[in-house]
Amino acid sequence: METPSYITTNPELEKYAEAHTMPETELLNKLNRETHLSIRMPNMLSGHLQGQFLRMMSLMIKPERILEIGTFTGYSALCLVAGLKQGGQLHTIDNNPEMEDFALRYFSEAGLEQTIQMHIGEAAAIIPGIAGPFDLVFLDADKENYIRYFDLLLPLVSAGGWIIADNALWYGKVIDPEEMTDRETAGIVAFNDYIQNHPAVENVLLPIRDGLMIMYKS
Repeated sequence: METPSYITTNPELEKYAEAHTMPETELLNKLNRETHLSIRMPNMLSGHLQGQFLRMMSLMIKPERILEIGTFTGYSALCLVAGLKQGGQLHTIDNNPEMEDFALRYFSEAGLEQTIQMHIGEAAAIIPGIAGPFDLVFLDADKENYIRYFDLLLPLVSAGGWIIADNALWYGKVIDPEEMTDRETAGIVAFNDYIQNHPAVENVLLPIRDGLMIMYKS
């Protein structure tokens, strides 16, 4: 079961890209299928292509500490943890307590219950209580608060660290003036503009799945 792509204009090219991308592990495939069968809004899952991209980023960066805002069912966390240095840790935050048992079950099955620490509650309240620095941050939470989260996260990111924000193209709505009355669309547009003009980061927006804003803290 695959997460639908909202941006790719040629579905055949996307299938080709997936066919030439390292396949999901058996555990990720199982998580993917169970999410689609039993969880509301399964399209929130990162999915195969984006998940492998996150895995590759982690392998390249080799972080000691990762922070994720928006756990959902745990797919992206399991991808991000791949590049952690020995003894490293990933903290992941979700505001939906119904996701906790689901995600923790998969973290345990992967043997990562000591490596991945899950926090349940509002991210803005939890972030200040988690000690940094972090080498890699993945932001995938409520879109109208992206700027707020970024401002909280930036001081916790190490120099030379990375932030990846999901849904930066938001179903393609970011280029539709008629969608600007929607709070989430307006939040993403404001965030993209904010990052584009922020002096502390270098950035590139990639049209992978629903858009990934990649930021490097110099």
